[in-house]
Amino acid sequence: MAASSPQDIRNVVLVGHGGAGKTSLAEAFLHAAKVSGRLGSVDDGSSTLDHSDIEKQRKHSVDPSATFLEHGGVTMNLIDTPGYPDLVGGAICALAGADTAIVVISASAGIEINTRRLFKIAQDRGLAVAVVVNKIDADNVNLADLLGQIEETFGQACKPMNLPTDGGRSVIDCFANDSGSADVGDVADAHTQLIENIVESDEAMMEAYLGGEEIPADKLQTAVASAMVEGAVIPVLFTSAKGEIGVTELMDAIAKYFPSPVDAAMTAVMSSPDDDAEQIDVSADASKPFVGQVFKIAIDPFIGKLAWVRILQGTVTPDTTYALGDEKKTSKIGHPFKVMGKETSEVKQAVAGDIIALAKVEEIQTGMILHAEAKAMFRTMPPLPTPMFSMAVTPKSRGDEQKISSVLAKLAEEDPTFKVTRDSQTNEMVISGMGDLHLRIELAKMKDRFDLDVDTKPPRIPYHETITINAEGHHRHKKQTGGAGQFGEVYLRVEPLERGGGFEFVNDLFGESIPRQYLPAIEKGVVEVLAKGAIAGYPLHDVKVSVYDGKHHPVDSKEVAFRTAGRFAFIDAINKAKPVLLEPIVTMEITIPANNMGDIASDLSGRRGRILGQEMMPGNMCLVKAQAPLAEVMQYDSQLRSATGGQGSFAMELSHYDPVPGNVQQQIIAAAKKDKQEDKD
Repeated sequence: MAASSPQDIRNVVLVGHGGAGKTSLAEAFLHAAKVSGRLGSVDDGSSTLDHSDIEKQRKHSVDPSATFLEHGGVTMNLIDTPGYPDLVGGAICALAGADTAIVVISASAGIEINTRRLFKIAQDRGLAVAVVVNKIDADNVNLADLLGQIEETFGQACKPMNLPTDGGRSVIDCFANDSGSADVGDVADAHTQLIENIVESDEAMMEAYLGGEEIPADKLQTAVASAMVEGAVIPVLFTSAKGEIGVTELMDAIAKYFPSPVDAAMTAVMSSPDDDAEQIDVSADASKPFVGQVFKIAIDPFIGKLAWVRILQGTVTPDTTYALGDEKKTSKIGHPFKVMGKETSEVKQAVAGDIIALAKVEEIQTGMILHAEAKAMFRTMPPLPTPMFSMAVTPKSRGDEQKISSVLAKLAEEDPTFKVTRDSQTNEMVISGMGDLHLRIELAKMKDRFDLDVDTKPPRIPYHETITINAEGHHRHKKQTGGAGQFGEVYLRVEPLERGGGFEFVNDLFGESIPRQYLPAIEKGVVEVLAKGAIAGYPLHDVKVSVYDGKHHPVDSKEVAFRTAGRFAFIDAINKAKPVLLEPIVTMEITIPANNMGDIASDLSGRRGRILGQEMMPGNMCLVKAQAPLAEVMQYDSQLRSATGGQGSFAMELSHYDPVPGNVQQQIIAAAKKDKQEDKD
């Protein structure tokens, strides 16, 4: 059932690299709280949270999954997230629903790339953070070294709240105990360091502590939440989810020490999305008007579209009405649900801080604010990486042309890092995501949920064409078929504009060599070439066209004649103006282990790339900033993983267009001519 007070809620999101055991940890929570009668397992398909057919087949989380339980007098809302870098979008969005991010680390695998990434995003979002070292009973683990790496990578605020003992078969509480034995470290030292970090977050408490006063345990307990919110303390706890070791102790810590929605820092609600917008006072107060934010859209095969909503303020009942963003039209909540894996249960009331789901919400999108008061409200979501791995898709069955657009739109609603575009230049339907795994999973969803099969291929690179020198062109169009003829003659000049200059069409005619009524027809002919290109079928950019002379016939001149003459005069001029292809250049930020720097630099050089700079990061990681042609890094995701043993990640975005090298241009032109000939055949 839903909590009755915001103080009695704990909202926790489990993040970390794939294989760390986040889902297994959530399953252990459910079993310990007696929500489930047996310990759910990802391996045998009995998991409550990894419930989709795709997740059961792949044996890892694909989408965020929610559940809730009662423990220690509080309601815990748990959000389990996928851990593979390709699926990071769902994990990032889930942060908007939580107050604390539990970063789960595998004791055997250590701190992996997605762990670092999500830790930083959670901190940037202002969430309290805790670290859980899972799988402590695995063979050949060095927990002492791992503790040192955690502190080096994530900072001095990381302090053990418990430590493994009895050979990893149990844990000892370092907050409640100032002595005792542990397998790793010293309990007394851990207790002292933890208390010192806690009191540092409160000036009065710090003065009392330094003055030799003993701080009461209940006062220290209350101070942990604010210390976590301020980032002064990042508790480190130890578990074995599958062995159910340290699980109840972790749940106790969440209930006793972790911040409630009342304690947590809240991302501001603003009057508009503009930078200078006014901040609106919103707090986790159940008595104030309802405000909530959608942080996840899920398509349920039975209920339909579900919107997961974090209640920021107020109380929700079925009769509560709301408006969206800056709209004035209101809707009724209707049926608020709590979500547990694939199951939903209706609730009569939910208070500030709680997480609910709403059904039949076609107009609602991720990130939207729902509000009862008649005022515009907006709240940012955590920033998402730009999806740069793309495929062109076409339906295998002819009857699915109309179906594919609606299916792709639904998948894009669920995952903001999955983008669908119709490339006006290549006329291809292009899907983009975070990597090959991401897109393969989306294609599997299309088949599994919507019975839609597609063919895929790499999308065409969006090259541009332009000219490099001034030139003149001429064409006379004369057609006589026995009846009315066609006649038009055009002389024009072309000159290159600065990159990004677009297209200019200028009338430089003197007299009436061409009647002005035919100028729009000439421009139409020129624009046709702009769209289709003149050398390889790519759009022409950054060109100025000036019509300066021509001839007409009083009877045979028509718009179609001057349109044709303008087109071919333009092509004639382009061919004389030393045309070149321009290719998209992307800026890349590549995160890699420092010892892979040489290999990555050499690889980028072989891809016609150049390194702009590099900086060292905690944990012996390196951030490389570089630029490279998009054509050379379209498949970079898989190659980077191979080169770094899965420890590398990257993001890229369009920077500018540069001329293609001559030898590469000839290859592209030859391929375009071949494709054109095949289309004719």
